Amino acid sequence: MKIVPVNARVDDLDVDIQVDAHAMGIAAAQYVTRILADAIARKGHARVIFATGTSQLPLFEALRTAVGVDWSRVEAFHMDEYLGLEPTHPASFRAFLVTHLVEPLGIGAFHGIAHEPDAAQETMTHYVQRLQDQAVDLVCMGVGENGHLAFNEPAVADFEDPDDAKIVRLDDVSRLQQVGEGHFATLNDVPTHAITLTIPRLLDAEHVSVVVPEARKAEAIHRMLTGPIENACPASILRTAPYARLFLDHDAASRWLAS
Repeated sequence: MKIVPVNARVDDLDVDIQVDAHAMGIAAAQYVTRILADAIARKGHARVIFATGTSQLPLFEALRTAVGVDWSRVEAFHMDEYLGLEPTHPASFRAFLVTHLVEPLGIGAFHGIAHEPDAAQETMTHYVQRLQDQAVDLVCMGVGENGHLAFNEPAVADFEDPDDAKIVRLDDVSRLQQVGEGHFATLNDVPTHAITLTIPRLLDAEHVSVVVPEARKAEAIHRMLTGPIENACPASILRTAPYARLFLDHDAASRWLAS
């Protein structure tokens, strides 16, 4: 069977399916650069929140060769960080973004979430205040193997969360995902808690780009697109977001396409 790109709509969510992760990254990068370039043209700057993890690398690689964005005018944030993990650790989300995105692109300003457990409440307060200074133009997110958004795990996700950020205990599925992606040697090495932006905070952006490659995400994508919209599958809430676009490679979409 010949595999071709597919464009679809599920409830209010646009879905863009590409042949492979490379093509998916290019399609997502075109969408991202268009939004950021438009924001810079209108306001002189753009604000974006990035996800981390190996699933985001096809997007990051495509952004590094994309044209049309003055990255010095971009202010970047990230959506979650482990508590207790030093920022010099390779698995630190701050370190990951600096290495793969902030430094290669020359992003003008990057705000990282601090890792110190004793200062977590103060960290969240200051981070949220900085986010609230101006509108966020774009969120670039992924979907976890358990359907999480950022670290809003199924057990703690709240579509009407009154807070913009919170401390969460990580699901073992999420922790094992980090081992599987090669960020940690064993489950015991993965921190048990993290700071995450909440789902309402993430969906408060003007636009949302969701990038999900690989067959290991196929079941989560199937649940997200066909199951009920519920906290048990946090990513399902994206079906209510007409300002969001989901980018998949064929492997990630395979379970849904076969249903």
